[in-house]
Amino acid sequence: MQPPQRIAITGASGLIGGALVGHLKSEGHTVQRLVRRASAAPDEVSWDPKAGTVDLRALEGVDAVIHLAGAGIGDKRWTAKYKSEILNSRLLGTTAIAKAVATVKPQVFISASAMGWYGETGNRAVTEHDRTGDDFLAAVCREWEAAANLAGDVRTVKLRTGLVLDPTGGALGKMIPLFRFGLGGRLGSGKQWWSWITLHDLIRAIAFTLVSPISGPVNLTAPNPATNQEFTASLARAMHRPALFPVPAIALKLAFGGFSIEMLGSKRVLPEALLNAGFTFNYPHIGAAIAAMVDPSS
Repeated sequence: MQPPQRIAITGASGLIGGALVGHLKSEGHTVQRLVRRASAAPDEVSWDPKAGTVDLRALEGVDAVIHLAGAGIGDKRWTAKYKSEILNSRLLGTTAIAKAVATVKPQVFISASAMGWYGETGNRAVTEHDRTGDDFLAAVCREWEAAANLAGDVRTVKLRTGLVLDPTGGALGKMIPLFRFGLGGRLGSGKQWWSWITLHDLIRAIAFTLVSPISGPVNLTAPNPATNQEFTASLARAMHRPALFPVPAIALKLAFGGFSIEMLGSKRVLPEALLNAGFTFNYPHIGAAIAAMVDPSS
């Protein structure tokens, strides 16, 4: 086990951030949460991503900074206004944090990104060495990761996160109620690749990057992507329910607008950097992963 560290985290109240804070504290680390208001507790650090300000004095001597904050990709329809919010929340926040990191110089800066970097990959498997895509989210990721480079010579890790699976939230959390009532099914053709990772393994992987000399882009995805049809079949099997109601592509486009592209698109992303660094996934296969997370009697 690594020696206790002092770790600062943005986005600590989200699905990933909340789980990460709990994990790090259980390992004996001291966690400081960056909050967008005046700090009101000893473990809080004030920052304002829009103004580009961070309380640098409170971060002096910190061992690591983990930046997870940003507007949710699938939370709202992709209007022009919300697309601007998606970009600006990442660009402004990452710029502010990276500049702070360059000043206080922790041992490592871990900054969120997304597998959206790769755009549409079809059936082609991609790793951290592959080029960026040409759609909206790929453009967001390019600017997002470029802002992280402002951390200068601090070791920087860019987390290209896949579809995070946890029964309490995210995509899986939204799908479980539909399958519980027998209303689940594949999305569109079901042939599109979904690159996923359990929240459990994701938290372990982030903690791994704290101590591993790994740097640069890191794909946070399980080593065995699944097609949407395989994903929904695994969920139906785990819940002992049928998967009889496929959702037509046109219905997704009407319901989710631009975000439907992500649900219907194909991303076959492999975690080459993690595997080469010696990380071992507890849940490398979709069937076992979903079975471990879903209570069929619920």
